[in-house]
Amino acid sequence: VQLQASGGGLVPSGGSLRLSCIASFSKLEFTPLGMGWSRQAPGKQRESVASIGNDGTINYSDSVKGRFTISRDRAKNTVYLQMNNLQPEDTAVYYCNIEGMWGVPPLIKGYWGEGTQVTVSS
Repeated sequence: VQLQASGGGLVPSGGSLRLSCIASFSKLEFTPLGMGWSRQAPGKQRESVASIGNDGTINYSDSVKGRFTISRDRAKNTVYLQMNNLQPEDTAVYYCNIEGMWGVPPLIKGYWGEGTQVTVSS
């Protein structure tokens, strides 16, 4: 399973960005259950930002509720993160992840992409 994130960049405070992440995998070996985004700022632990499951269940961290929107195109194995009203504290490397069932008997496994840098200037 491979994940490729894109869409990061430098924006002023109050600006917007849209992140995209495409997952590549063999449908014979892997069945996705959900996708999501996390972020890691310098000197801080990685934190989950948003997730979306196959049933449409969506979760956001309190720090981004009302500003970020996660969506998913299951046919394209792609997850998006629309980020509005960005603030300097949103500066971080953003990682996408996918969780699913792999192998026989199936095991639940998670995979991470390499991340994309988001920098918000004050």
